[in-house]
Amino acid sequence: MSVSRTGRKAPTQTYSAGVRPLLLDVAGLTLSGLLAEPADGPPRATVVAVHGGGMRAGYFDGQADADLSLLALGARLGFTVLALDRPGYGHSAAQVPDGLTLEEQSDVLAGALDAFAEGHAVGRGFLLLAHSYGGKLALTTVARTPGLLALDASGVGHRYGIEPAERQRLRRHLEWERNWGPLGLYPQGTFRAAEALVAPIPDREAAEVPLWPQMFDELAPRIDIPLRLTFAEHEAWWLHEEPDLADLTSRLAKAPVVRVERQSGAGHNISLGRAARSYHLRALAFFEECLRSAEDDSAGVRPRGARGKLAA
Repeated sequence: MSVSRTGRKAPTQTYSAGVRPLLLDVAGLTLSGLLAEPADGPPRATVVAVHGGGMRAGYFDGQADADLSLLALGARLGFTVLALDRPGYGHSAAQVPDGLTLEEQSDVLAGALDAFAEGHAVGRGFLLLAHSYGGKLALTTVARTPGLLALDASGVGHRYGIEPAERQRLRRHLEWERNWGPLGLYPQGTFRAAEALVAPIPDREAAEVPLWPQMFDELAPRIDIPLRLTFAEHEAWWLHEEPDLADLTSRLAKAPVVRVERQSGAGHNISLGRAARSYHLRALAFFEECLRSAEDDSAGVRPRGARGKLAA
């Protein structure tokens, strides 16, 4: 059991069967993370899972119920799943305690994909699955990094439902409600298990929160891969009524596919709730569609990280 920054003993993190921790050296940092690989052969592709603010990579390996883990599910369905602690979290927190900006994190993430591909089979290439602040990083990365196959993101939009300055005035229990929603959305034991996942939000990361709407407007026209966005039924951080979604999708004119969906019975932290398996299956089904489309449309074009010829 480790000791947290508050001096309290932090709960020990546990993992689903087939999930193991790893360290990845990139850009002068050592990133920690979790890895699950198919047991019966090479992967169809590699899903890179990017966590939100104040959490760690274990968000995608929820321990309150066996059905929560994206890593375990993805590996069973033939994908390698790599969940990385973003710069400023996990192992790299001691190296960059103030964190990095989104652009700096994007450079590190792109480098991490290349470093991972040097030592692991990645199948047809990389698919990103991201949550909340990790969705901001994923959107930034796909706008700046060629060769990625598709992006599925939850808990991220382009206009806040509450101004960042107002968020700082929220009482703790009100912010908690926005992050989680109704308690009944989560399996018993969720919040005890989540204690091992919670981490401080680095200062440089927090400082960029008010800038996101403008940053999105600048990034959106450059995104040119299939994109799926999911908003939870009880999402409270983002505007997601129909006019808001129409405005959001209108800014993604270059993306060949833009799909916006709602996840019923879910709060902001979808991947830790009872709806996690449903959401993860939908995301992986979207990735299957993207892989098939890529096979049909781009034979001979090698995605980032792919080795050898593309499978027909």
